[in-house]
Amino acid sequence: MKVHDLKPAPGSTKSRKRVARGTGGKGGKTAGRGTKGQRARNTVARGFEGGQMPLKQRVPKLRGFKNPFRVEYQAVNLHTLADLAEKIGSADIDPDVLVAHGVVRKGAFVKILARGEVSTKLDVSAHGASAAAVSAIEAAGGSVTLITLPFKEEGKAGRPASSGNQFMNR
Repeated sequence: MKVHDLKPAPGSTKSRKRVARGTGGKGGKTAGRGTKGQRARNTVARGFEGGQMPLKQRVPKLRGFKNPFRVEYQAVNLHTLADLAEKIGSADIDPDVLVAHGVVRKGAFVKILARGEVSTKLDVSAHGASAAAVSAIEAAGGSVTLITLPFKEEGKAGRPASSGNQFMNR
């Protein structure tokens, strides 16, 4: 059997109805469209509802608000810090160390969260930390240093020093 021998099963396909081929039989003359009127003349646009406000215009659009000054953090939990400190054999952890070991993406702002436990002393530097994470690290004898965000330095009138445009399309 070759490709040109292939045919659909008998009765599985049906040719389409060819309308408007003369007045004899069904589908002739007005071709099932009725007599006269807008729809008989094939001029109705898609989505047209006879003058009623169409659905695509009735549905509300652009709801909500996208904050251009939102800061996106990458979360790092305590158990991840404890594992990393064991792995590298150092108690000093900062965003550069986290990037070097593939814990966070390069250029990301790091926030320490309190899932897990820390039993060793850690000196952590991050852009943010939850209160529970800070207390857990300090209870183990470590310290947390918060890094100021580059665009949070106060300009005049209490606004950020940068224009903020680089954060518009997040």
